[in-house]
Parts: sequence; C-alpha cells; structure tokens
Amino acid sequence: MSTPVKEAIGRYGIWSVGLRSEDPDRRGELAEAAAELEELGFGAVWLGGSSSVAHAVPLIEATSTLTVGTSIQSIWQHEPDATGAAFAEAESAHPGRFVLGLGVSHARLAEQYRRPYSALVSYLDGLDAAGVPADRRVLAALGPKSLKLTRDRAAGTIPYLVTPEHTAHARDVLGEGPLLAPELAVVPETDPVRARALAREFLDFYLSLPNYTNNFLRHGFTEEDLQDGGSDRLVDALFAWGDETAVRAKIDAFLEAGADHVALQVIDGEPRDALPRKVWRDLAALLLG
Repeated sequence: MSTPVKEAIGRYGIWSVGLRSEDPDRRGELAEAAAELEELGFGAVWLGGSSSVAHAVPLIEATSTLTVGTSIQSIWQHEPDATGAAFAEAESAHPGRFVLGLGVSHARLAEQYRRPYSALVSYLDGLDAAGVPADRRVLAALGPKSLKLTRDRAAGTIPYLVTPEHTAHARDVLGEGPLLAPELAVVPETDPVRARALAREFLDFYLSLPNYTNNFLRHGFTEEDLQDGGSDRLVDALFAWGDETAVRAKIDAFLEAGADHVALQVIDGEPRDALPRKVWRDLAALLLG
C-alpha cells in the first residue's frame, strides 16, 4: 500500500513548466534536474502547463522517491478512460509515485469550455469508473464549490496563484484531512522595483482570466487592484520576493494559514521553460538545509 500523498510529498515542492518539456534533446537535462531536486530534499515536483502522466513518467524513472504530479492536466484534453489506463500503467511500474492533478483550465484556453463545474464532476465519475482512486488525485480548486468537491472526491487541492488568506479559507472548507498544497511564485530579487516588475510581467496573462480575477475579488481585492498589471498590494500578496528572510516569511505565512505543502515556482525573467537550478539550490538551503 502506497504512502498517502499528504505524507509522501513533505512540506516543500517545486512547480515547473520546464520540467514537462517534450523536447527529446532535453530528456537528459530534465532527468538530471529531477534527480538533483530529490537529492536536495524536495518531496515533489509539479509539472506546469497542461501536463499529463506521460510528462511525469520520465522524471519518476530518473528518481527513486520523488513524487511527480500534474499541475494541471486539463479535463478538456484527456479522456477519463485514457487517463485511467495511463495512471494504471504508471502505478504498476512505480507504485505511489504519481499524483494526478486536475483542473478545468480557462475559457480562453479550452474551446470546449462549458459548465466547468458540472464537467469536472462528470470527469471524476469517469475516473472512478476507470479505476483512478480518489486518494491519488488532487484538484486545482479556487472557489467554494470546487473546494467542497475536493473535500468529497479527491485527496486534496493544488490551488494556483493564491494568497495566505485564500489558503486559510480553503482549509476551513476542506477541514483538516485533505491535502492543501498551494503554488507560490518566488521572485529572487531584493530591489522592490525590479521584483514587482518581474511579478507584473508574469501576472499580466493571468489578469485576463476570470477564474483568477474573480477569486481575487472574493478575497478582498478590488477592481483597482487588477489594473495596470496589478497593484503593489496584489503583487505583494501573491509573490514571495526580497531577501531570504522575506521569502521565508511569505512561505511560512502559507503554512501558518493551513497549507500542508507549498509548491514553489521561480520567476526570474528567464523563459518559462528554463530550469532555474541555482535558485532551486538556494531555496533548498533556505528551507531544507
């Protein structure tokens, strides 16, 4: 019997688009990076973009204990039956090493986007029929309905682009049992102007997606906070930036609000598919040293 996800992944993980690369020429580089993250002491890696079991398997094969999760697999791009078959194959070869992170994506990104909550419920029904157990899947839940669905039909939630206040709310909805593992963007920059500029450059795309902006408005921000790339108040709530003390304090704020695990995404102005291995090492020294 595999270790429950909540226990297996520890307190800290890495969230990365680069680690899901499909470029065959990068396979060795990705395997080496995953092995180093395991050696550094991170409990999990979360594969950004619309990732799938196929993206996770090479990293699982390159490591011995690291948990690899999708963050997220879009329900519009993979049928439950096919997902169930891929999950079963990965589970047979590497028991307990893969976590299926699911989400409804966004209307702007998915042409089929209709009645997302109902579609997610139906998808979970399909996964049940396909043999994917509830305790090995997590949902990218933001709003109260999705959080309640997480509580009832998944191992936990992996919310993206949220604040400690959202984390506290999510914990209240979930109760103590389910995994709560928010993503947190880390900007390794101490200059406030430069740090916020990097954050706003990253945030710009997400401010065009109602799922995120509606969530900000539910949790105390105003329409003014969403203008011009985001107010300082919004940026400072969503991003960890500054010196080591400030970054650690922001990460700790999520844990104190009820998070079990924090998935750290590095935002440093490099292409999103880059592997910021030096910053990963710095974070390991700060959190795991």
